[in-house]
Amino acid sequence: MTHTVDGKQVAATVIEAVKQAASDLERIKGVKAGLAVVIVGDDAASHAYVGAKGRMAKECGFNSIQHTLPAQTTQGELAGLMASLNDDASIHGILVQLPLPKHLDADAIIQSIRPEKDVDGLHVVNAGKLAIGDLTTGLISCTPAGAMLLVRSIHGEDLSGLMAVVIGRSNLFGKPMAQLLLNANATVMAAHSRTKDLASVARGADILVAAVGRPEMVKADGVKPGATVIDVGINRINVLKTSIQISPRTEGSPTNRH
Repeated sequence: MTHTVDGKQVAATVIEAVKQAASDLERIKGVKAGLAVVIVGDDAASHAYVGAKGRMAKECGFNSIQHTLPAQTTQGELAGLMASLNDDASIHGILVQLPLPKHLDADAIIQSIRPEKDVDGLHVVNAGKLAIGDLTTGLISCTPAGAMLLVRSIHGEDLSGLMAVVIGRSNLFGKPMAQLLLNANATVMAAHSRTKDLASVARGADILVAAVGRPEMVKADGVKPGATVIDVGINRINVLKTSIQISPRTEGSPTNRH
């Protein structure tokens, strides 16, 4: 039997909690949460993501400010903007949309953000805190944090005795996801495109989390019966059309199955 986790319902609960926290902060402390989102270049997908983030931030009661810079922006110009945002007391979080144009050193820009404003959790201070199990004073990337909410909605807070496999090793998702699962007492294996016999590895998972840029990297025979599967990848594949049937199939949307 397949059970679909209602991610929208979980998201709605989180949104309401954030709205309340932002409202309380403004009412009690007189502080309106400020988020600065920086995007460089004309990538359509990146602009779509940034637009969605901005709309959600405003819905939650934040002061959301977007800085849209041309693709020709220099390293020095972008670094200067980071410095000004770091020093701006009205800005409490800074988000740089990745990827940046190839001529820019993305890591240098990310590491220039003050750790307490690094809402993507990519600064080495935040990554280090997560690595040692400090989940209270560091910032954690929102996607793995959201995936953990879905895992806990099924298995509870303590994942002792469960085998978790994370496919993907990015700094933004794969690595922090593995660390969060480990901190919740799961036995964790980090797999990726170079893992030998990936299907066999995936088949051993009670919790399987995939975040890869290739569709159908894990097929049905690579999933253990009864396993919890969370797919956070976004991929495009061709739609099969014949004179007999039309079978649209999109891999990689945030579908979560148990």
